[in-house]
Amino acid sequence: MIPFAKKFITASACALVATVCIAAPTTARAEESKPTANASVAFMSQYLWRGWAYSRDSLVIQPSITVSRSGFGLNLWGNLDSKQYNAGGNESSNFNETDLTLSYDTSRGKLGYGGGYIYYGLDDAKDSQELYATVSLDMPLAPSLTVYKEITGIQGWYANLGVSQSVPLIGDVSLDLSASAGYYDDQINYSELHDGLIGASISLPIAKNASLTPSISYSFPLSSKARERLQNDNQGVINDRKSDFLFGGLSLELSF
Repeated sequence: MIPFAKKFITASACALVATVCIAAPTTARAEESKPTANASVAFMSQYLWRGWAYSRDSLVIQPSITVSRSGFGLNLWGNLDSKQYNAGGNESSNFNETDLTLSYDTSRGKLGYGGGYIYYGLDDAKDSQELYATVSLDMPLAPSLTVYKEITGIQGWYANLGVSQSVPLIGDVSLDLSASAGYYDDQINYSELHDGLIGASISLPIAKNASLTPSISYSFPLSSKARERLQNDNQGVINDRKSDFLFGGLSLELSF
């Protein structure tokens, strides 16, 4: 999948949104839980996704909004490339991706689990859809495993194992550290440990329901075949045979 994108959400995706909303729990306990909303906008030096680079030498702006209630969630996310590169050598600002995620998450004791559906609205490529399932443990390093299944286009699998740790600094300020490893199987001719990602961020409260978060991350291949795959694919997308990327940015988040 090559996510360069902007399309309206299709009627089937909208119908799925309505179905999830109608199917929300109707018990007294569920009615007592109030819906929550979260909105953010990130200003990043590069758009990286599972080891692939989808921008080059330009600022990307990524707005996101999430509404959730009783474990159900709906997220809308977008990507604006301020100077999108294309194979013809032209560069222009382009809102090139709009993603919709429907999810349900719950927990039992220290075990968290859930799943969902992702619709990738893509520009210059066919739209894509995935189903995913996730499990996590409430313990030091907060280990989690998420498995994604592509259900359109290339019927591949992607699994991501991650850990994270929040370190209190001063007052409400914390240093958040994370690391993850991905495995990709395109079910054609590639099945490899694929990409690694390590990151650090600091959450800075600036108001009662607002925070500012600077972050930095490093993405790299986990095998020689992954390096070759990423170099070849990035050559076509960003005209640069790179597979290692250091990138960062700043995000503003509001909760309601």
